[in-house]
Amino acid sequence: MGNIPDSHPRKASLLSRQRIVDATKDGFLADSAMIAHGRGEAFDYLLGEKTSDSAKLAIKEVAARLIAAKKPVISVNGNTVVLAGKNIIRVAAVLNCPIEVNIYYRTEDRMEKLNSFLEKQKELLSQENSPEGWKGDWSSAVMSVKILGKVGDGRIEGLDGPRSVCSAEGIERADVILVPLEDGDRCEALVNLGKQVLVVDLNPLSRTAKMATVTIVDEISRAAELLLEYTIKNDQMPTKWNNNGILNEALEIIAKNSRTI
Repeated sequence: MGNIPDSHPRKASLLSRQRIVDATKDGFLADSAMIAHGRGEAFDYLLGEKTSDSAKLAIKEVAARLIAAKKPVISVNGNTVVLAGKNIIRVAAVLNCPIEVNIYYRTEDRMEKLNSFLEKQKELLSQENSPEGWKGDWSSAVMSVKILGKVGDGRIEGLDGPRSVCSAEGIERADVILVPLEDGDRCEALVNLGKQVLVVDLNPLSRTAKMATVTIVDEISRAAELLLEYTIKNDQMPTKWNNNGILNEALEIIAKNSRTI
């Protein structure tokens, strides 16, 4: 893609779209990844392509619950790795928690590529300056983040077939799981196991959004950037969360924006 001027109103969206296209060509993503991304873009249009106040509240709640968790894990699919991998690693470094690659169309080649990509990103991030507000040995914190997923030695009870495969050290033992993807069956199964499931989903009507403990209705790269900020601040405790209220607020934003067309 040619140079896009900063003045272009959809520069960030166009760059994200190109990253998905390139990653698909390189074998990191299944062909359906572009369909999922396009579906998300459609909802993002209706949300105004910005992080709403209600989404910010949800991101703060997710940060608080991840910090309070005993065994948190961040589960990522290919799209998340491509669009927000760096900030996801930064968040994991702040939390001292593992990242698990868990994908719908699981192949040995894709798992190897995604895991290797994250390991390379870790090396690059370990050499950068620490995020604003972070105190400690940043290089050590980044390099200590475990990338799980290649060894599918765990199982998610309540799911059949390949979708039940997970890491015993990651999702299987976790009490709180951040899942930045739309995956209704898995979300429901994890909630039924008594786990807190925190999701990022642009579709407030999806099964994932409705089943989750906390839903961030926002685009993953924007949400990950704010999640890093709020996790470092660490200034909020988990609340008695009303997730349906957050979903209804997102639907009201969509309805309002639709009426202006």
